[in-house]
Amino acid sequence: MAKYKIVMVRHGESEWNQKNLFCGWFDANLSDKGREEAISAGKALKDANYKFDLAYTSVLTRAQKTLQSILEQIGQTDLPTTKTWRLNERHYGGLTGLNKSETAAKYGEEQVTVWRRSYDIPPPPMTPDHPYYSQIIDDPRYKDGPTEDEFPFFESLKLTIQRTLPFWNDVIVPQIKAGKSILIAAHGNSLRGIVKHLDELSEDQIMALNLPTGIPFVYTLDENLKPVPNGSLQFLGDPETVKKAMEAVAAQGKAK
Repeated sequence: MAKYKIVMVRHGESEWNQKNLFCGWFDANLSDKGREEAISAGKALKDANYKFDLAYTSVLTRAQKTLQSILEQIGQTDLPTTKTWRLNERHYGGLTGLNKSETAAKYGEEQVTVWRRSYDIPPPPMTPDHPYYSQIIDDPRYKDGPTEDEFPFFESLKLTIQRTLPFWNDVIVPQIKAGKSILIAAHGNSLRGIVKHLDELSEDQIMALNLPTGIPFVYTLDENLKPVPNGSLQFLGDPETVKKAMEAVAAQGKAK
């Protein structure tokens, strides 16, 4: 029996998505297309009559601005919102700022696929001589966390899930069980971790999942927070549009 619904959305296209760069913890803004996607996401939720009690997002601008646009569209700009680094995108380490296609041409598509989509193989670490090292590690938004020991210099999907799921289990789950209607605006890999957990996907299955930007998706859960039949990953969008958007994400790491 359906008991809970939770809505999630990957942020709209960022300026670095548009340029096909590894972004990770770099604080890229939304592109013009991304701003349109965020507005469209809000309109889709408004048309489906969604209202929320709480919102959760990362500390990164692209996710926060996506959430802001959605809340404007549904008339809930004062919605209580929690921002946490635990919902940040995966940290792409030394790949941050590199062009995905050029990197694939240099190292081979197979290697880039391993870096982008393998479950437990991280990219090379971000070292102090990296052009964005200081910009990220000295960012004042991290003064309250992560701790020095927690701060990543690279992350695999496995490592991303290890810092995302505690927040899901300890903070979000109790609110779901309390009957709160929740919206999460985050990133491709932090959301993939939640999807893997909810659907009990294998490592290979989650590697093959490409979440499109700016298209909300809904989970309908039973009392044990397991998806009900046909309650997994229901996108609020035209199926062909969703399919094309997923294919576009999958193509980002291919050499040109």
